[in-house]
Amino acid sequence: MNPGQKTFRPKPPDKGSFPLDHEGECKEFMVKYMRCLKNHSNDNSLCRDESKSYLQCRMERNLMAKEEFSKLGYKDEVTEQ
Repeated sequence: MNPGQKTFRPKPPDKGSFPLDHEGECKEFMVKYMRCLKNHSNDNSLCRDESKSYLQCRMERNLMAKEEFSKLGYKDEVTEQ
């Protein structure tokens, strides 16, 4: 390494890691979301309901930490968990 050269230091994700859905418990919701993205030229603002359903499924099955939707980018919606 040359003097003055910056070294890369990996940083963990802000929300940490989460288990993959190996059992396909939320695959139905993921497929609906992906289909919506494809049908809307990858404009995710038109697929908010589908993405929210997918995240809800993951939280209910402990595939991600339970989190308020307002902290996941759904501040404009009032929801109960």
